[in-house]
Amino acid sequence: MENKNVILAIVLSAAILIGWTFLQAHFFPAPAPKPQQTQEQQPQQQQQQAQQAAQDTGRKVVSREEALKESPRVAIDTPRLSGSIALKGARLDDLVLKGYRETADPSSPNVVLLSPRNSKDAYFANLYWTADSSETDVPTGDTLWQADGTTLSPDKPVTLTWDNGHGLAFTRKFEIDSNYMFTVTDTVANSGSQSVELAPTGRVIRYGTPANASQTYVLHEGPIGVYDGSLKEEKYKSARSQAEEPENNGKFVYPNSTGGWMGISDKYWLVSQIPPQDETLTGSIFYDPKGDFYQVDFAAAKRQVPAGGSVTRQQHLFAGAKVVNMLDEYSDRLGIPLFDRAVDFGWFFFLTKPLFKILDYIFRFVGNFGVAILCLTVLVKAVMFPLANKSYRSMSKMKILGPKMKELKEKHGEDRAKLNQEMMALYKREKVNPAAGCLPIVVQIPVFYALYKVIYTTIEMRHAPFFGWIHDLSAPDPTSVLNLFGLIPWDYHVLLAIPVIGGLLHFLSIGVWPLIMGFTMWLQMRLNPTPPDPVQARIFALMPIIFTFMLAPFSAGLVIYWAWNNTLSIAQQRLIMWRMGVKP
Repeated sequence: MENKNVILAIVLSAAILIGWTFLQAHFFPAPAPKPQQTQEQQPQQQQQQAQQAAQDTGRKVVSREEALKESPRVAIDTPRLSGSIALKGARLDDLVLKGYRETADPSSPNVVLLSPRNSKDAYFANLYWTADSSETDVPTGDTLWQADGTTLSPDKPVTLTWDNGHGLAFTRKFEIDSNYMFTVTDTVANSGSQSVELAPTGRVIRYGTPANASQTYVLHEGPIGVYDGSLKEEKYKSARSQAEEPENNGKFVYPNSTGGWMGISDKYWLVSQIPPQDETLTGSIFYDPKGDFYQVDFAAAKRQVPAGGSVTRQQHLFAGAKVVNMLDEYSDRLGIPLFDRAVDFGWFFFLTKPLFKILDYIFRFVGNFGVAILCLTVLVKAVMFPLANKSYRSMSKMKILGPKMKELKEKHGEDRAKLNQEMMALYKREKVNPAAGCLPIVVQIPVFYALYKVIYTTIEMRHAPFFGWIHDLSAPDPTSVLNLFGLIPWDYHVLLAIPVIGGLLHFLSIGVWPLIMGFTMWLQMRLNPTPPDPVQARIFALMPIIFTFMLAPFSAGLVIYWAWNNTLSIAQQRLIMWRMGVKP
């Protein structure tokens, strides 16, 4: 009875985490690894599927290198980006992120963000002018623009021009800062005798569904935007489902928005059109099953281009890494609403983002995110110290009362009502609160969840090293008991695709840090009073084992946090017990 609330809190915490892991694995699963033979065939199958989709939409899929040669280009060279703009269509369709690589290996290739339309993984952004009259020639995806320069860089803008030969001259000026923000200024000059109505339109188009896109509710990847001050997120799956609905022509339509932004978000990257924030527009999300592409776009209000006059319009386009402080700076400076929400901090962003800010601030001093996590843990423990102190004192008193409680059980063992009454009277006389032990655990659940989101979603944690074998805090501990933590040089991952054996190997694939975490949890629970009920005692004994297996696939940074938190709790609890004269 005296430990019932403590055990209940622990069991509920475990049930929440285990239940969520179960739901994620069975109802929102990530794509399962395929057998070796299928993996070897997969590139050829993807290529055939891409070629079939391309034939349906007039695309001819070629290699990325060949696709880049299909149009004259203006090079892009900044501290963070390299790539080019296609003069055919004035598309931004070639971007490589200089500061980020595919894996934690420093020799791995840089991340390719955008690729041309005829490449297999085509992904690009462009701007159009649309006209109601078919007699008005406007630039299209096949229009060849002329450039006044060869390279776009932070100190060298590039201006593209095209004349329709019937009185309309189009000018598009590209500028870029030292990070990931493009500024695009469009001007249309009308030398004709009649006014013309044109409407600006911006699009982000992606062919195919990314192979590693999240299929769970833990993280949003796919179309995203802010329309009329409200964040809208759609999964790739929901966009495909919407394509089958006749209403709104298979589109998600967000009309009557003033300003906002819209694009496609990956776990760490974002490509987004950012219209002027005083512009009235309609946004939409669309999937074409025939061409197998996703399209996120906006259509702004029509502009009157008077005869002998001109119209100028300036907007922004973001294409790069979702660095939190950078998004905040753009949001404040350019007035972009909820731009920081491109980082999926979850429903509890009001807790998750401040926690990240604190972690990032500590990192600036210590220079290592793993050390920053250790410091953050100390800070969290300091904030919770009064509550934890009260809890540990109460648990120590309960351990002192162990003999008296045993006597009561022997005396009133057959009368449960009388036993509970006498135990509550004993608690009252000794000023012990049996529920106090569960409070630190309950309070730490939101912190644990928030830190999980920070480590899992922020690019700052991507490939962030700790010490020793931990080269990426956002990934699970790479060591495993299956290869004696690297002592046996064999790759067991090829067996993970086998249904029964693979599941067992996943279960046994436990690294060093999860084992350390389980051991510290076992030590901490050894300091607690042993429940008199044998069933409760067995539950207590099993909890470290359950949590060890449960947390093994989680990010190493999260496991390190839990192990260090347990260690600090052991030190605090042991000190209190020593002061109260209680033997552990």
